[in-house]
Amino acid sequence: MKIKKALITAAGRNQRTLPLQTLVGQDGESRSALGVVIEEALSAGIEEIAVVVHPGDQAAYAGAAGVHGRRLRFIEQAEPRGYGHAVACGRAFTGDEPFLLLVGDHVYVSATTVSCARQLVEVAVAERSAVSAVQATHESKLPYFGAIGGRRVAGREALHEIAEVLEKPTPTLAEQRLVIPGLRAAHYLCFFGMHVLTPSLMDLLGREVADSGGAVPLSTSLGALARRERYLAFETAGRRYDLGARHGFLTAQLALNLAGRDREEVLAMLVELLSQRCR
Repeated sequence: MKIKKALITAAGRNQRTLPLQTLVGQDGESRSALGVVIEEALSAGIEEIAVVVHPGDQAAYAGAAGVHGRRLRFIEQAEPRGYGHAVACGRAFTGDEPFLLLVGDHVYVSATTVSCARQLVEVAVAERSAVSAVQATHESKLPYFGAIGGRRVAGREALHEIAEVLEKPTPTLAEQRLVIPGLRAAHYLCFFGMHVLTPSLMDLLGREVADSGGAVPLSTSLGALARRERYLAFETAGRRYDLGARHGFLTAQLALNLAGRDREEVLAMLVELLSQRCR
């Protein structure tokens, strides 16, 4: 099992402009958020990348990709029918191969020298199955994420066999169906915005798109995937930062810089700001 292709979704109504904004990377160099996500994919050994965009956005995204612009393939999502539909638009690109799926409005910062995407791809290759990255998340954040239920894989603390997928569950429903032994109280495993998926997922999405005339979520097909084949969740050593969240860009920028070469400079600036506020 080799993961050679990555699909990045960036066509959402509230998502379209976020990947075009500028961030300062861990190396101290400025690049677009899209460029940061592309480099995340490349760090995992990805060879081909396609970006799902809103019609007419191709030129802006090609420009924002900078030196990576020429290597991208663009796929238009002709109508706004949800995240699952956006992923399904990439079916001709992914074909009968497993693929890495990323969202264009998230930034990932690893807690190790191995990128989050590479951690995930290595697990998928070793386990020869679909794997979604997850992060322990407080129940107050459940309205923003899909979440999983299941059981830990024996001998693998960070790996879980997925039994159920729920999209933005209420805390009551999560407590009833998604409790994972060993997690802190009121915490659940929510999606990280990063998956390695098999061709079976595209088959399931294709049926969902054909049967539904409205919005198509990804979570429904992920739940069906768990019933069809072995499907795992991996607690990645790192954090996700949603650029669309309140103070999302600020948080992501700080996380990147505190994990990069400008750490000491940024810390000094923060100390100075805090000291001014305390005067």
